[in-house]
Formats: sequence, C-alpha cells, structure tokens
Amino acid sequence: MSQGLPSNSPGRRAVLRGSIAASAALSLPALGGAAPALSLSGRPRAEWGVQAGDVSADSGLVWVRSDRPARMLVETSATESFRDPVRRQGPLLGPGSDFTGTTRLRGLPPGEQVHYRVTLADPDDPRRSSEPVTGTFRTAPARRSDGVRFLWSGDIAGQGWGINPERGGYRVFEEMRRLNPDFFLCSGDTVYADGPIQSSVTLPDGRVWRNVTTEEKSKVAETLAEFRGNFRYNLLDENLRRFNAQVPSIVQWDDHEVRNNWYPGQILDDERYTEKDVDVLAARSLRAFGEYFPVSTLQTGDREGRVHRVVRHGPLLDVFVLDMRTYRNANSPGRQVEDPVGILGAEQLDWLKRELERSRAVWKVIASDMPLGLVVPDGKTNFEAVAQGDPGAPLGRELQLAELLRHIKQRRITGTVWLTTDVHYTSAQSYDPERAAFKDFAPFWEFVSGPLAAGGFPALKLDGTFGPRQEFIKAPTRANVSPAEVPPYYGEVEIDGDSGELTVRLRQEGGEVLFTKVLQPGLVGQ
Repeated sequence: MSQGLPSNSPGRRAVLRGSIAASAALSLPALGGAAPALSLSGRPRAEWGVQAGDVSADSGLVWVRSDRPARMLVETSATESFRDPVRRQGPLLGPGSDFTGTTRLRGLPPGEQVHYRVTLADPDDPRRSSEPVTGTFRTAPARRSDGVRFLWSGDIAGQGWGINPERGGYRVFEEMRRLNPDFFLCSGDTVYADGPIQSSVTLPDGRVWRNVTTEEKSKVAETLAEFRGNFRYNLLDENLRRFNAQVPSIVQWDDHEVRNNWYPGQILDDERYTEKDVDVLAARSLRAFGEYFPVSTLQTGDREGRVHRVVRHGPLLDVFVLDMRTYRNANSPGRQVEDPVGILGAEQLDWLKRELERSRAVWKVIASDMPLGLVVPDGKTNFEAVAQGDPGAPLGRELQLAELLRHIKQRRITGTVWLTTDVHYTSAQSYDPERAAFKDFAPFWEFVSGPLAAGGFPALKLDGTFGPRQEFIKAPTRANVSPAEVPPYYGEVEIDGDSGELTVRLRQEGGEVLFTKVLQPGLVGQ
C-alpha cells in the first residue's frame, strides 16, 4: 500500500536504544544474529520461542530458532505433562538458515489438542541440550459438528511504529491469544523491510512514542542479513512469542516484506537503496520469510518457492492463500482492454480456479493480500491493487477478477468469502451484480481488517465495476495515525458446526466488536 513512511530515518545505532529499563520488562531474547559457535559456551538456547503453521487434520509444521548450530528435536503428546511422547528428529540448524528450522509433524489425530516441545541438542555432544520450549495447537476437525473459529489481520511494525515497551509492546497479540482461536491468518505486511524504526517519535499532541530498535531496523533492508533481522524484530515482543506458542498461523506476504508497492522487474529510483533491482531484494526477502515462518510450500521437499497454497481445515473450511505480489504485472493506470497477467498471473489464476472447483469444504475463504474494490493508488497515475477508479466495464487487472468471478458463478462454487488487510483500517463491502457494471457473477462479501501495529490511514474510494457497497467502515481522518491514537483492528470468523453459518466479527483492541455479519452456507459466491 502506498502509505507514507517517516522520511527522517535514523543512522545505524546500537541495539535497543530507547527505554532500556522498560525494554528489560519485555523479557527480550538475545539480540542480533548468532555468534560463531566457537565463541559460545554452554548449551544451545531457543529464546525466540516456537511457532506452528499450516496445521491440517493430521499434520503441521513446528518452527524454532537456535543461538548456535544445533539439532532440532520435537516431542508431541496428547497431554501437557508429555506422557508417552512421540519423538521426531528435525533438521540441523546452522548459519545457512540463520539458525532457524522447521519440522513437519505427520500422523496427528484430527480435532485434538497437540502439545509439543522443542529441544536443541549440540550436534557434537547430544547430552548438551537446551531447556525445552513448549507449544500447543489444535488439529483441524474431522467432524463438521466441531465448528471452526479463527482470527485474521496484518500490518506489523509499519510506518515507524514498532515495539513500544511503555505500552506493553504488541499487546493486541495477548488479547487475541486469550480468545484461543483455532488459527491466525496473517494476511501480509508481516514486516516492514522498507520502514526503519527510530528510537522515538513525537506524536501530534506532544507525547513521545518510544521504540525498541535494532541494527537491522535502522535502515531499509537490502542484504539477506537485514531481511532476516526484520523478521526477527517482531519476535522481540513477548506477547507475540506467547501468542505463537498457542495459536498456529497461516501466513502470506504482500509488498512491505520487500518494498512499498513493488512488482517484478521493477528498478528502483530510491536513494535509500544501493541495490536497485527489486527482484534481487524479493528473492532475499522470500528466503528470510521462509526461514522465519512455518509455510508448507517453502519447505524442502515440497514445491518450493511459492506462497500461494490451500490449507484445508476440516469439512467446514478451506483457506486459499493468494500471492498478489510475485506474479503481477507492473503498476499502471490500469486501462488495458486485455491483461492476461493481471495481479495473479495466468498460472496462479488457473490454480485458483482448479482448487476452488476441487474443494468440498462448506466455506472457501480466499485470503487476499490486497482488496478488490478499494482504489489503492501508487503515485499520481498508477494503481496498486485491482481497482483503478473507473466504475465502468472491467479494464486492466479487473479483467482477471471478472474472469474468476464468472468462473465461480458458472461452476456454481459455493461459500466464497474474501478476507484482506493492507489498507490500514477496517471495513466490510458487499458486492452485487445488480449494482455493477460487470454483472456476470454471484453476490459475495469482502472484509478488511488491520493494522495490528502500524499507522492508521483514511478510507479509500470504492470502484463501482463490481457493484460494491460499504456496509461498515472505521478509519481515521488523517494519515499515519499512531497505535497510541487508533486501536489495532483484527477480524474473527466463526463457523457453526450445526447450521454451517459463518459469522464475521470486526474487532478492535480492547475487545469491542465493531460490526457483525452472518452468512448462510450453500450459496453460490457466498
């Protein structure tokens, strides 16, 4: 999203400038990259916590980071006391993966709470091992009657608003953890690699926002080490580490994992960057993204290197994770009468059509890292998302969306719901062919949430091509409003196992439900 970043980025500075005493209260792990093994003594440590991801009915991925070379060992059990554990040997963690590693758990029981603990063993002396780090997650149910409940949001550490110890850090993650969802869908902008974090920012009312800072967050990310440091930054927050240990994730990326509004083939005209080829930056970021999140399609042995995938969560739900960044064409005014590449690329569009047809789930959540009908500008003449402000017949990237929506209608694919973040406010839009210039589709809904820890921005205009109507919106009236002034937003989705009804709740930090919509199962488009 083309949201402004603070222009007065800081110079490179020592780690953890700001409120040192307050930072200590967050129980931060050791900072920076791992030191060479020969300079370390004692046992390996796993101070960055654990996380699980892409959990299905019988499998899941478990992640950890060591402070030195170590062998990852995982035990699972049906009980918190780890009675009769099942032991699995994971990979050897080393500098090639920034000492991170992921172990795939297979053969898990469906619809059950799985407890796991990760131990790091010295590869030269297995008797020298770390203290175990524990986590838990629920596998997807085999029975429809069990129901499903999950949260979604995105946009973390954006526009210069990082971890503020005086506010208790990313405390929204503690609120979400207490809701104990089945999983969390993180819909992109998981980091802001193009957004340096300053030690302090003065708010309009004179208050001072104080950030935890690190060396890698003092400039835009260009090297692999700097991208890794951006993904590591958020794990300094104790709330997020505790959340990760309890709530498994489904993660996608968007632009700020690399650079604002990037597209393949772009050559940067930005004096902050010495590396101008965005494809080089994107490759480095994707590698770090796969190292720091448990993503099934970025693991060795799978079809590597792609973010788009389907995560199946029992008979009620399939989650279709899109990648609207890697395969898109260049941002433009969007007035082309033919556009086979669009925002998904031809291959991903064919994949999505095929997988939607194959799905037998009651609900098909399309996790879209960009909105559909909101007009997201990129400069004065170009556009960043699908819509381009012309309410007439589809043009540009809208042609690809029209093709997909027509396919959903013609193949009578039921239960599609679109979830997104990106625009830094929360809203709900219904789309109806009776209001649209393009009419060959079935009605559907799009829900927007976020940011979790970034600047808030004013509402964007709607493009009338697909007949959207704003059913709810809450947004600030000025740009880059801090999390101290506007609360973080996140969404909740609950699917009832008996009726099959899907309920969406748009929430804000503090527990308030801002908007609720109940959708009925079995309808084409929704």
